[in-house]
Amino acid sequence: MIVSANQPYFCPYPGFFYKACLSDVLVILDNVQFPQRTTWINRNRFKNDQGPLWLTIPVWKKGLGLQDINQVKICYEGRWPRKHLESLKTAYANAPYLPDHLSFMEEMFSRRLERLIDLNLAIIRYLMDCLGIKTKLLLLSELGVKAAGDRLLVEVCRALGASVFLVLSQVRKHLKAELFQEAGIELRPLFYRPPVYPQLWGNFLANLATFDLLLNCGPKARDILLRRQPGAWHFVTSQPFQPK
Repeated sequence: MIVSANQPYFCPYPGFFYKACLSDVLVILDNVQFPQRTTWINRNRFKNDQGPLWLTIPVWKKGLGLQDINQVKICYEGRWPRKHLESLKTAYANAPYLPDHLSFMEEMFSRRLERLIDLNLAIIRYLMDCLGIKTKLLLLSELGVKAAGDRLLVEVCRALGASVFLVLSQVRKHLKAELFQEAGIELRPLFYRPPVYPQLWGNFLANLATFDLLLNCGPKARDILLRRQPGAWHFVTSQPFQPK
């Protein structure tokens, strides 16, 4: 079994879903500490006529000390949900597949979910469905694993009976490979270069929110995400390529 893990990003970039595609199980790290600095968990980039369009989900932090990700609540002060939606509708007004996803985007900014994790999971599940990804999603909080740091990831693999832990190559060098080796788990690197696809507004920008790929490419998004060619994605394995 191949397992990977990721924090629950807001509107994740394509690499998140490519890694998910090559995993049997993707574990969402929902009960680890919410970063005190800037994080992809509550912000991401889209694209408009000015270039990168940053959207941030305001959250309550002041006076709350350290919080786990699944404890963080969305702050609905101000009119940011309407402004975010209008920014996206303006930026992607000419995107050929905006009509296919507009109703979800409207729902995304109107539901007023209390916790950030619930918003992000709803988005992640929607994008996985659009991309035809059948990988099982599990929350770390559901596994009952008690460990920290690299040991946490090893114990996650043990709890799931995984033989392989899949990790982006640039992250792998920061992990203690010997812990995985001692547990009989292969620490398998995934090398990433973002796929290039047709975009609005001038020069291509890589690693935008996956909505950019979907709104511009529609049903072709999955093939673009999974295609293997020089300069695209490749996966270090002796096994055949079998996306979920």
